[in-house]
Amino acid sequence: MIIPEAFERGINTLKDFKSIIDAHHTTLIKATATSAVRSAVNGQDFVDSAREIGIQIDIITGDEEAAYIFNGVRATGIIQQTSLVMDIGGGSTEFILCNKEGQIWKKSYNIGAARLMQAYFHSDPMSETEQQSITDLLDNTLQELKTVCATHQPQMLIGSAGAFESFAAMLNNGEELTDVAAMPLDINGYKELASRLIASTHEERTHMKGLISLRVDMIVIAAILTNYILKETGLNKLSLSTYDLKMGILYAL
Repeated sequence: MIIPEAFERGINTLKDFKSIIDAHHTTLIKATATSAVRSAVNGQDFVDSAREIGIQIDIITGDEEAAYIFNGVRATGIIQQTSLVMDIGGGSTEFILCNKEGQIWKKSYNIGAARLMQAYFHSDPMSETEQQSITDLLDNTLQELKTVCATHQPQMLIGSAGAFESFAAMLNNGEELTDVAAMPLDINGYKELASRLIASTHEERTHMKGLISLRVDMIVIAAILTNYILKETGLNKLSLSTYDLKMGILYAL
């Protein structure tokens, strides 16, 4: 459920967006909702409220979301070999196996960072028991992904925006990346960073350079998810695409 406070914040934000949109005499508005609204019992109520202020929201499926993400990442030019694209959202995480010619396989799983955080992250720092519970869930959930990767042997993991931008900034001494569509990330540097994040307390993470407040806790889940994929697929190359769902939607327009 979208709790009342979040519901109100969302609608108020859309009202602010609408006033800016109107000021620019915009003729095309494209609003897209993903996992959180898709799976909430009052998701349609949110869409109805948004329509009343002049914004028509399209609730897209997990498959549509993955397809948009692929088109966004492909626009960077980074897909030069068989690759696995990973987009960690709040409610869901999308995986797209692809190459220069296009998509080979794609799937959306309800293992987003916010969803897993609410279900499993109750200690500070996260306990080994909680970490193991997430690993057990991933073992049971991602069998098809692992089978497809074993068959097609991707050579690189491409992280789509979100948490991967935070990983990149933290590996860059806290400096945000500007005007960068895609870039490789040092795999050993990432692994050291992930270990530090998972072992850290909430207070320690609030002082880490390059980590925005929104991701102070969800970054731990993102690190566990990314570590799991790297380990289970045997991938040892990691890259960032700053283009994601939004760029894919622009591409479709």
